[in-house]
Amino acid sequence: MSKTDFLNVIPLFMLTSSAILIMFSISVKRNHKLIYIITAASFVADFFYLVMYHPKVKWVIEPLFIFDGFGVFNMGLILLTALAVTMISYAYFEQREERKEEYYILLILATLGAAVLVISKHFVSLFLGLEILSVSLYAMIAYLRRRERSDEAGIKYLIMAAFSSAFILFGMALVYAVTGAMEFSGIAKFLSTAPQMPLLLLTGFGMMIVGVGFKLSLVPFHMWAADVYEGAPAPVTAFIATVSKGGMMALLVRFFNLVDGYRYTSLVVIFTVIAIASMLVGNLLALRQRNVKRILAYSSIAHIGYLLVAFLAGGAMGIEAVSFYLVAYFITTVGAFGILATLSDRDRDAEQMEDYQGLLWRRPLTAAILSAMLLSLAGIPLTAGFVGKFYLVAAGVNNHQWLLVSMLALNSAIGLYYYIRIIAVMFERHEGEEEPADMLHPSVYIVSGVTMAVLVALLLWVGVYPEWMMDVIKTYVNS
Repeated sequence: MSKTDFLNVIPLFMLTSSAILIMFSISVKRNHKLIYIITAASFVADFFYLVMYHPKVKWVIEPLFIFDGFGVFNMGLILLTALAVTMISYAYFEQREERKEEYYILLILATLGAAVLVISKHFVSLFLGLEILSVSLYAMIAYLRRRERSDEAGIKYLIMAAFSSAFILFGMALVYAVTGAMEFSGIAKFLSTAPQMPLLLLTGFGMMIVGVGFKLSLVPFHMWAADVYEGAPAPVTAFIATVSKGGMMALLVRFFNLVDGYRYTSLVVIFTVIAIASMLVGNLLALRQRNVKRILAYSSIAHIGYLLVAFLAGGAMGIEAVSFYLVAYFITTVGAFGILATLSDRDRDAEQMEDYQGLLWRRPLTAAILSAMLLSLAGIPLTAGFVGKFYLVAAGVNNHQWLLVSMLALNSAIGLYYYIRIIAVMFERHEGEEEPADMLHPSVYIVSGVTMAVLVALLLWVGVYPEWMMDVIKTYVNS
C-alpha cells in the first residue's frame, strides 16, 4: 500500500478505530455520555478529514476501491447523516433501561459498511460493505428487546436481508461465470465487446436487482419495510431510511453507469416497472395507515421510486439530480424521525396519530419543525424536497421519460394527502390531559433540539437557495 493509498483509506480506519476504542471504553467502565461524545467526535473528525484531504484527481486502490468525487460526496453525506442520528440518539436511549453503549458500536460499524459501499468497484468490496451494514442493522433493529415488536422486526429484517444477500451472491456468481470478471470495469469491458447481452448474464443482473430491491425496499420487495420501521427504535429507523438506502443507491448509480446499462432495453424496462410500482404502491398503502412510522415507511418506498426517475435518466444531469434529492431526503427524513424520537417516552415511541393530536398547542416549535419536514416530503415550495423533485422532473424531461415524470407528478399529489393529514391532527384542539413532565433533565434534550433546529434551517436554506448545494454536487460528482 502506497502513502496515497493509506491517506485515502484513513476515513475507513478512523471509523474502525472508533468502534474499537468504544469497546475498550465499555470494558473499563460503562458511561453513556462518554461513548456518545466519542461517537459524535469520530464522525466530525472523519468528515473534516474527508473534506480537507479530498484528492483533486480520482484515485484507485486496486482491485477494490475507487476514491472519486462521487464516492467522497456520498461518504461525506453518510457521515453527516450518521452524526445527526447520533445527536438524536442520546436523549432517546438515555431514558431506556437497556444497556446503551453497544448501540454506538453498531452505529459506527453500519456507517462503515455504507461508506465501503459507495467507494466499491468490485464485487468483493460490495459484498463486504453490504454485510457489515446488514449485520449491524440486525442488532440495531432488535436493540430494545423488551418491546413487543422489537424482536419481530429484527427477525423479519434478518430473514429478508439473508434472502437479499443470497440473491445478490447468486447473481454475482452468474455474472462472473459469463464475464470472468468481478470488477465493474471488467464487466463493462466484456459488455462493450459483446454484440448483445447473453441470457445467463441478464439472469445474473436480474437476481442482483432482486437483492438490491430488497435493500431499497422497492416494490415488490418491500414487504419487510413497514414492520421493521414500526418495531425498530426511532433513531435506527431514521438510519435505515437514509444511510442504508443512500449507500445502496449510490452503489447502484455507479455500477449502472460504469456498465452503461442504459443501452439495454430489458434492464431499463425492469427498472421503469419497479419505479412506477414503487410510487403507486408506496403512496396507496400509506393512505391506509394510522401509524406514523408505517406512513413514513411506505412514503420511503415511494421516494426511492421517485429517485429512480433521475437514475433512469442517466448522464451527468441524472447523477446530479439523484445526489441533490438524496441530500434533501436525508435532511427531511432524519428531521421527521428526530421529532418522533423526541416525543417518545421510555415505554414506547410516539408513533400513533393520537400522540400528535393538539401538538401545535402543547409544543408549538416541535409541531412547526415536524410540519416543515412533512411539507418537504410532500414537495411543497420553499423546502428542499420541492427543489429535489424539481431536479428529478428536469432530469426525466431532459431524457424524455414522460411516463415516469407523469407518474411522479401524480403520486406526489397522492402523497400530499397523508402528509397534510398528520399536520391537520397536530392542529386539532387537544382536550385531554396535559403534556407530562419530561422524565429526564431538560439539558439532555438540548443537543436534540439544536440538531432539529439545524436540520430545519438546512431544509429551508436548500429550498430557498439551492444553488450552493448544486455547486457542491457539481464540484464533487463531476470530478
